[in-house]
Amino acid sequence: MPRKELKPFDKAEWLRLEKKADELRRLTVETTVWGGSGHIGGALSAMDFMTTLYYRFLNADPKDPQKEDRDRFILSKGHAAVGYAPLLCDYGFMDMEGLKNFNLTGSQFGMHLDCNKIKGVDASSGSLGHGMSLAAGMALAGRVRGIDYMTYVLTGDGELNEGSNWEAAMTIAQFKITNTVVVVDANKCMIDGRVDDEMKVEPIDKKFEAFGFKTVRVDGQNIREINGALEQAVENHYSGGEQPFCIVLDTYKGAGIDFMEDDYHWHYGALNDERYKACLASLDKYYETRVARVEKEA
Repeated sequence: MPRKELKPFDKAEWLRLEKKADELRRLTVETTVWGGSGHIGGALSAMDFMTTLYYRFLNADPKDPQKEDRDRFILSKGHAAVGYAPLLCDYGFMDMEGLKNFNLTGSQFGMHLDCNKIKGVDASSGSLGHGMSLAAGMALAGRVRGIDYMTYVLTGDGELNEGSNWEAAMTIAQFKITNTVVVVDANKCMIDGRVDDEMKVEPIDKKFEAFGFKTVRVDGQNIREINGALEQAVENHYSGGEQPFCIVLDTYKGAGIDFMEDDYHWHYGALNDERYKACLASLDKYYETRVARVEKEA
């Protein structure tokens, strides 16, 4: 696939992406209910990025999911599959009905997605810390074979505790793998508590810069800022830049749901009927504030 031509990022485009992100947040809540539980907090913090990437930037075809020159995406923080699986179904890779058995016995959809079972998944996940290395290999393979595509990898600030990430970062910079874009969902929370309390990784942007990356840091709950960062990352590669690109997203665990937001206890959780209704009510208000921001700033 050639480089994807982008529509202008005008008010209509911004509103289109906001609507899609809202739909996917709601579908993530539904999937959590159907599965009995899920890593909902980190799925919601990453949803604005995944929405913008897939519905604006990513060259991918659900009718030909293994197309050689497709763009690749690796969800290194793979436990966020309770949000990624709904996106893949909505995009057309898998049947939406499959979500109703999410992580249940016999389901294709596990808590971590298996690339041998789920179309559109470029790499299975499980243990943390492998995604950046896989992205480096995929991107280098394209270079060796003379196929030009982008490879995006989404990691988390908690996941950066894994030393293998930094070996991968050195490799990506050393070999000038500019068609790899490293994206960090910095929601400041992990399963055990606040990231700063468990194992500090800040300043993330400065660390990636020290490893040889061009780095931008943006509001990861602002689609316009995410779009701007991704535009820079793509242009960096296609303009012949020699440094790889890193985007650090400042986000909130459980973004959009007031009783979850910025609370590490919602790294993983279940929703009863009362909490499910509260989620939907909170998402109603959240979407209103998001649309109001577009009306004000577009």
